[in-house]
Amino acid sequence: MFPDLTRDDVFRLETRRLWLRWPCAADAEAIVDLAGDRAVSEMTARIPHPLDRTTVDGFIVKARWGNTEGRSLVMAIAPRGRPQSLIGIVAIEPDPTAAGPHLGYWLGAPHWGNGLVTEAVGAMVEAYFAYTPGRVLTSAARVENAASRRVLQKCGFAHEDTALAPFPARGGDLPVDRFRLDRRMWQRRNGGEGAAFSERSVLLAVHA
Repeated sequence: MFPDLTRDDVFRLETRRLWLRWPCAADAEAIVDLAGDRAVSEMTARIPHPLDRTTVDGFIVKARWGNTEGRSLVMAIAPRGRPQSLIGIVAIEPDPTAAGPHLGYWLGAPHWGNGLVTEAVGAMVEAYFAYTPGRVLTSAARVENAASRRVLQKCGFAHEDTALAPFPARGGDLPVDRFRLDRRMWQRRNGGEGAAFSERSVLLAVHA
C-alpha cells in the first residue's frame, strides 16, 4: 500500500507543531504511561487496561514490521521541539472488512484540547492520498467520543452511519460512528487534482 519512501525508519512528516516518525523501543515507557490511561484506552478497540510493557513492546515490533513491508504506516506523534518525546500515535492500517484502510489515533490526555490530533491526522491524510493510489480512507469513533468525531470532520471525513464494531480490548462490540474520505473529496478540499501539500495542507514537509 505504501511506497518505498515510507518504508525506512528515517521517514518523517513535519507539521507546524509536530514531528511524526516511526515508533521505536525508546517510546515504550511513554506509551505505557499515556495509552495506559483509562481515559485514552477506553475509547480504543485494541488498547487494554491496564497496559503492560510486554504488550507495548509487541506493538512497537509489529508497527515497525508493518511499516517496513508497506502494509501500514504507524507513526509516533511528537512535538517538533522534542522529537524523541512521544505524545500519541496515528496510524493507517489495512481493513479487509471496509472499503479502504482504516485511520486510527490516540493522544495522551495531558496534550488534549490544543488541536494536535487534528494536525497529526491531517498530515497522515495528506500522505496517504499523495503517496499511495488508494481511493478511500475510513475511520470510526465511539458514539460518545464527540472530540474524535470533530477531528475527523475537520479533516474532511464524512459521516456514513452508526454501527456496531468489534472492540476486543473492551470485551465485545460497541456502537461507533463510521466515517469515510475518498480521493475526490480530498481533491476538492485541496483545490483539485495533484494539490497535495498546498498552502491549505496541514503538512509542511516530508523527509526521508
